[in-house]
Amino acid sequence: MTGSSRPPTTTNRAGGWPLLLGLLILCYAVAAVGGLAASDAGDTYASLDRPPWAPPSWLFGPVWTVLYATIAVAGWLVARTVHPGRRRAMTAWALQLALNLAWTPLFFAAGRYGLAFADIALLTVAITATVLLFLRIDRRAAALLLPYLCWVVFAAALNWWIWAEKG
Repeated sequence: MTGSSRPPTTTNRAGGWPLLLGLLILCYAVAAVGGLAASDAGDTYASLDRPPWAPPSWLFGPVWTVLYATIAVAGWLVARTVHPGRRRAMTAWALQLALNLAWTPLFFAAGRYGLAFADIALLTVAITATVLLFLRIDRRAAALLLPYLCWVVFAAALNWWIWAEKG
């Protein structure tokens, strides 16, 4: 015994490149559905009363492109392990992805800034839970989600500001 309280993890050979490709497709499908639900997001964002620290609209695409890749790779690292906490961790991963999917239509398509803020607050909790659950299984996977968590917290602050200005 090494003195660690963590159960040993092993890699499942069935969780190779096809699984990674599937998770990448899933994550980018979430992005595509959000994009379809809010096709005029750039114009909507430009018309909002934003705080001085709001990023330019062109920044969101590149940031989310990278973040969706890290979300998929993090999920892949955990999904391919044989670990007693894997199912719970992947359930949290799926929940955060579903909450992520809901935010864009709420904010941009429906203009429901308060409801969007409630969603992004729950998303922040779900990502935090996912990070903590992933940490028990694969530290790399948990680390890959940290930029995503930071960006979502920043987006939540921006959502709050916009909602407060509209209210």
